[in-house]
Amino acid sequence: MTDTDAPTTGPTTGPITGPTTGPITGPTTGPITGPTTGPIVGPAGGQITDPLPGPDGGDEPLRFGPNAFDADPEALAHPQPGYTEMRETTPVMRIPDGPIVLTRHDDVMFALKNPELFSSVNAIEIGNIRPLIPLQIDPPDHVKYRRLLDPIFAPREMAKLEPKVRALVNDLIDEFIERGECEFSADLAIPLPCRVFLEILGLPIEHLDRFLRWKDDIIRPAVESMDEAKVVQHEAGQAIYDYFSPVISDRRANPRDDLITLFVQAEIDGHNLDDDEVADICFLMMIAGLDTVTATLTCSISNLAQHAERRDAIVADLGLVPAAVEELMRWETPVPALPRRATQDIEMRGETIKAGENVVCLLGSANIDPAEFPKPDDIDFTRSGNRHLSFGGGVHRCLGSHLARLELRVAMEEIHRRMPDYAIKAGERPVYTSGLRAVEYLPLVFSAGSRVGSGSRA
Repeated sequence: MTDTDAPTTGPTTGPITGPTTGPITGPTTGPITGPTTGPIVGPAGGQITDPLPGPDGGDEPLRFGPNAFDADPEALAHPQPGYTEMRETTPVMRIPDGPIVLTRHDDVMFALKNPELFSSVNAIEIGNIRPLIPLQIDPPDHVKYRRLLDPIFAPREMAKLEPKVRALVNDLIDEFIERGECEFSADLAIPLPCRVFLEILGLPIEHLDRFLRWKDDIIRPAVESMDEAKVVQHEAGQAIYDYFSPVISDRRANPRDDLITLFVQAEIDGHNLDDDEVADICFLMMIAGLDTVTATLTCSISNLAQHAERRDAIVADLGLVPAAVEELMRWETPVPALPRRATQDIEMRGETIKAGENVVCLLGSANIDPAEFPKPDDIDFTRSGNRHLSFGGGVHRCLGSHLARLELRVAMEEIHRRMPDYAIKAGERPVYTSGLRAVEYLPLVFSAGSRVGSGSRA
């Protein structure tokens, strides 16, 4: 699952520059200029400042916080015009008192593929007190953890979960299919990945509410200031550590058939992972497992519900589902950005990024860059060579991508098989979240159907 492309190296003194050919080399005439004051402005006046910078924009890690994407509903639902404007006018944009934002596909890939220049260590803080494994560990130590974890999340292993995932999807649809309507986020998109997460970690379904509360406190804290957000996030982070501590101890004493047991029994360099390492893996899995699939599924279904021709194409040929999943991930990019921190001075497109400065790789913009994707504004389920960056890239490419693809594919297949005429309920509109893009309110209507009773709920 790791990206095996060799990193680009540069001199050990003086600023590093991007590749000597191609668009990373900088302008050929005149400097790239951009706004000298104020935030990045997206469509309809939305201010794109997510994740929020630390207090001085450089020495502190980025963090999620209140009003991270202070924009009107139209800007939240359709960020692509803002991405395009940024990419075309100021591809390497320095936000005053904030991070540097990379918007072009080549630049983003350069950063993702060169962790020795753009580090993930301490690049973002989400309530954790130690680096999250393997996300915030750079090579060479990163390789040890990925060598351990990649086989656990390999396609063959994830495929074994398909019967359970399909049964769960059908059970969730059974709960509302006879009504002919649902609130898609609460009724399917949230419980699906959450129940899968609890299942593979061997945790009680009764604990779901607390996990969702901790996840929301970290990603979308309901507070008014960054100081308040930091407090809420740290409290949630400590609660997560406190929860997993006795669970890890129990698995050491009483092994089970679950991932936590695999983690505590795993060895690196001849020794078992210690409790802190297992906790740091579980912390990351919880945040990623409880939000990103929900976000992707809600954004995808919202898009299809508003474009019947796309929905109907899938209904007519369920074989399109895998490609539709990838194309909708490219267009929607629910995780719109990844944080990094420059390890030394680097020059990109005439802008010098200083060592220690925060850098944001804007995946949402890179995913619609015409230099990589022909006709990027067309949602094309027959697109070939769809190398989107919604799972990131380089050595830190998403560990759980195969599980995410499984959940998304199975959900899309069953939704289009059982409720093929779904649409947005008349008089309603989807409500998108800030930061990590999700649709928190997605009221759907469809022709009522019958329960199938797969029986996955024990």
